[in-house]
Amino acid sequence: MNNQFSLSNKLLTPVILVSLILFLGFNSFAVLNPGQAGVISVLGKARDGVLLEGIHFKPPLISVVNIYDLTVQKFEVPAESSTRDLQDLSARFAINFRLDPLLVVEIRRTQGTLANIVSKIIAPQTQESFKIAAARRTVEEAITKRNELKQDFDDALSERLEKYGIIVLDTSVVDLDFSPEFAKAVEEKQIAEQRAKRAIYVAQEAEQEAQADINRAKGKAEAQRLLAETLKAEGGQLVLQKEAIQAWKDGGSQMPKVLVMGGKEQTAVPFLFNLGGVQQ
Repeated sequence: MNNQFSLSNKLLTPVILVSLILFLGFNSFAVLNPGQAGVISVLGKARDGVLLEGIHFKPPLISVVNIYDLTVQKFEVPAESSTRDLQDLSARFAINFRLDPLLVVEIRRTQGTLANIVSKIIAPQTQESFKIAAARRTVEEAITKRNELKQDFDDALSERLEKYGIIVLDTSVVDLDFSPEFAKAVEEKQIAEQRAKRAIYVAQEAEQEAQADINRAKGKAEAQRLLAETLKAEGGQLVLQKEAIQAWKDGGSQMPKVLVMGGKEQTAVPFLFNLGGVQQ
């Protein structure tokens, strides 16, 4: 029995040694995938030099590797500001960014985790950048010149985040809201503009109608003038007499009892005189 106990002790020792070697071995290396960067901290102190993709040696048991994602990150951040005309303006920005791999060690020392980066760096800097962009224009310009507002915001945000090792790739305005008072003012302005356009249209229509009346009146006056000139012309009276007699005939009327003819110099139309006695 003593022999069995001695044999067990002999086998246990190598097993423990092998297990310890394997444990130390696995804890002596760190593997980073593409799109990752790591920082080795030994006894809580970050080492200089960033770890990129591949396998890396690290002191076992006393060190830890903090891994950061270098791929594009996206977060939506709200912001509020006042415009140049002192109107309240609120927005929500979608920010695409990534970490500068050369500054990951500094990020680890100053900011820590990615959540801290978003809450302590990106969010407040977004707010300040939006204030800079919004203060340069009125609320109406912020709406009508939205691309210019976004460009000013991008420039300010990129400049502010660059020193923290954060590279801004793109931003987009998810939402842009203004105060209810301004919304009401915009609505009233649109209504006033529509009324003004309607008034202009009515005035133009009335002017066109008046011009048409004038043209019609001129046409009638011209027709009357031409008719008068025709009547005054030589033979005009005879023409009228002939037309009057022809009208009586065409209308089926009987010859009148009284017929008066104008004199040689008279320009009036023929008129009636009594023909009863002549027929008798």
